[in-house]
Amino acid sequence: MDRAKLEKLQQSVRIVLRLDSGKGTPRRKVKKVHKSSGTDDKKLQTSLKKLNVQPIQAIEEVNMFKEDGNVIHFAAPKVHASVAANTFAIYGNGEEKELTELVPGILSQLGPDSLASLRKLAESYQSMQKKDEDEKKEDVEDDDDIPELVGGENFESTVE
Repeated sequence: MDRAKLEKLQQSVRIVLRLDSGKGTPRRKVKKVHKSSGTDDKKLQTSLKKLNVQPIQAIEEVNMFKEDGNVIHFAAPKVHASVAANTFAIYGNGEEKELTELVPGILSQLGPDSLASLRKLAESYQSMQKKDEDEKKEDVEDDDDIPELVGGENFESTVE
């Protein structure tokens, strides 16, 4: 045979040797699906790097006020910020709490909208307390009143 003819035949016949399949290999019953949960975090990190965010140290808590009067509270979060892009990234466990749970330490953080909702909350709380006090007074007044005996009789004479 001619060498050129042999090379031509070898190119036309392609024998593929695969090590992961064929006779003698066990059949794969379940296809393994790899979780890609880290990709979202990586995409977020790369987009934040494009904005040139810098970590901010010594932040003890972050409170986000919602329109319904609740607060999303982050205790000891990691905060990254880019002031030029007006972007803040907050990492940590956020808990949704009512405004009343955080009132003593949160007063300095309240804006005009939150102050208005706090006033409404205080007014509703005061009205609830007044209703409770009125009900208690009515209960006490009912207990203090001694009913009159029927027909002007004396209690001791009726017992004997």
